[in-house]
Amino acid sequence: MKNWILLSLVITSHLLSPVSFAAKQEKPNEEFRTRLSAAIAKAGDSFEDRFDAEVWLLEQSTRLAKAAPHIPQDERFTILRLVHQEASKFSLDPLLVLALIDVESDFDHFAVSNAGARGLMQVMPFWKVELGKPDDNLFDIETNLRYGCAILSLYLEKEKNDTTKALARYNGSRGQSWYPMRVYRSMRKIWH
Repeated sequence: MKNWILLSLVITSHLLSPVSFAAKQEKPNEEFRTRLSAAIAKAGDSFEDRFDAEVWLLEQSTRLAKAAPHIPQDERFTILRLVHQEASKFSLDPLLVLALIDVESDFDHFAVSNAGARGLMQVMPFWKVELGKPDDNLFDIETNLRYGCAILSLYLEKEKNDTTKALARYNGSRGQSWYPMRVYRSMRKIWH
């Protein structure tokens, strides 16, 4: 009986002690802290509060660093902040947008496809003419995300919120499932 009580006390104290896990976490350096603070300050309306912004940006920055180590830290925060901002404007899941970007461009905002699609979300230039803004720069991160999120949102509406069909339409592979499956795989592997 004594051993049982002692064992349960040891286990309980270990489970209730966050210090053992927190002590192993590396503290961010000053540059990282400064960049995170700047990203949070600019995050503005797309987050409920500053704490939500900090948690989301920090978590996704860690994931993005692993998925696309070629992106400098300050650019990661810019991309993440703008993805959240633009996805939120169009009622999209920011993690779905991140997965789509991973598949479309591997987070290269200067990417150009064989078909001529440009930027992070691989937006076709004809959309600039369709929207009456022929001078817009699709290599500009914010512009590209705004176009891409607007287009995906339109396709979701057109497909009655069927994400699989909307993703296939976005890619130009309507009626096929290979592209949506790639996006879902990225979501599972990296973003969730």
